[in-house]
Amino acid sequence: MKKSLWTVLSLVLVASVLLTACGTATPTQAPATQPPAAATQAPAATAAPAATAAPAAVELTIWHGYHAGGSEEATINKIVADYMAANPNVKITVLEVPFDQLFNKWDTAVAAGQTTPDMFTAPNDNLGTEVRAGTVAPIDDLVKGKLDGYTQAGINGVTVDGKMYAVPGIAKAVGLFYNNTTIPNPPKTTDDLLALVKSGKKLGLNNSDYFMFGFFGGFGGQLMDSTGKCTATQGGFADALQYFKDLQAAGANLDTDEGKLETAFTQGQLDMVVTGPWVLGDFEKALGSKLSVEPLPAGPKGPSAPMMGIDGWYLNPNSTNQQAAIDFALYAFGKDGLTQYENNAGDPAARSDVTTTDPLVKDFADIAAAGYPRPQSAEFGNYWGPFGDMITAALSGKASPTDAVATACAAMDKANKK
Repeated sequence: MKKSLWTVLSLVLVASVLLTACGTATPTQAPATQPPAAATQAPAATAAPAATAAPAAVELTIWHGYHAGGSEEATINKIVADYMAANPNVKITVLEVPFDQLFNKWDTAVAAGQTTPDMFTAPNDNLGTEVRAGTVAPIDDLVKGKLDGYTQAGINGVTVDGKMYAVPGIAKAVGLFYNNTTIPNPPKTTDDLLALVKSGKKLGLNNSDYFMFGFFGGFGGQLMDSTGKCTATQGGFADALQYFKDLQAAGANLDTDEGKLETAFTQGQLDMVVTGPWVLGDFEKALGSKLSVEPLPAGPKGPSAPMMGIDGWYLNPNSTNQQAAIDFALYAFGKDGLTQYENNAGDPAARSDVTTTDPLVKDFADIAAAGYPRPQSAEFGNYWGPFGDMITAALSGKASPTDAVATACAAMDKANKK
């Protein structure tokens, strides 16, 4: 009995163990390759990137000498407005300074240590003198790698002693504007021009040593030799002065008031006027298809070669915003900015990537390309006063052309210690 009871109890115990084992088995377990639970948790949130700092506010003051109310002034104002819209951190104040005061005001401000204006734009009329006086800053480092598209002539025009002093933009030289309804056959030579004036056609010519300069070469004149010594007495200059006197006697309007001559031309009081592309946009608005342009007539000794200048943006060495100023200059005289100058003001761009659509702008580009690059030497800086006086003396009859040239050449050499 005891043995049987033990046997029964043993069987019950074994069955209990088996039942327990079967109760803990999980036939639907995940395969061993399933990743652990921690690996399937949502990734931790990443930190948001730090906010980009807004560009620092910049205030620039720029000067120009464009005709008040003219197309060049309207163009620069539009370019400034566009630039500020695209760069809201930049505020630009634009000031128009009468051109005959521009260089003196700039030099005075910079020499006094003023930090504004930051820049001004003008032809390279006074560049060599300003470089030697230290009133413009070299910009080579500020424009390094940013000069694609600028012509070599443009770069050369703002370079003195191997350093660049402006962002170049516009090539300028004077030509002969004429009304093609009253002058169907424009003059090709100085003899042609004199004959037209004698026939009653009206010519306006600014009697200054800038506007008249090209004619001196046409009569065979050369201002200086390679050392800077004046050579005007060796021929050409006196003949050109006599030609101006002949034009005047025939009825040409020789006047120092540029604006007066230009107004007379747009109002039909003149058939022809010698001036530059800075008024092309305004002339086209006034005359439309009646307007045409020719190079200055060739003289008896060869082509007339007007002085060719390059407009640039010049930097104040005292400016505290030099890079910001140059960035604007590169925009204003970049491809898009100079396209506006060409289309709206008629200014030929000193860039190879601006497509000229106006044939008169192309005419002026060709005139500038054939012009006499304005020298920047110290010797040439002493041309202006003596030769301006020369023209006045000869045209007023106070001196003969020969004597007037001799006096001017002697004064230039004296100033240059030649």
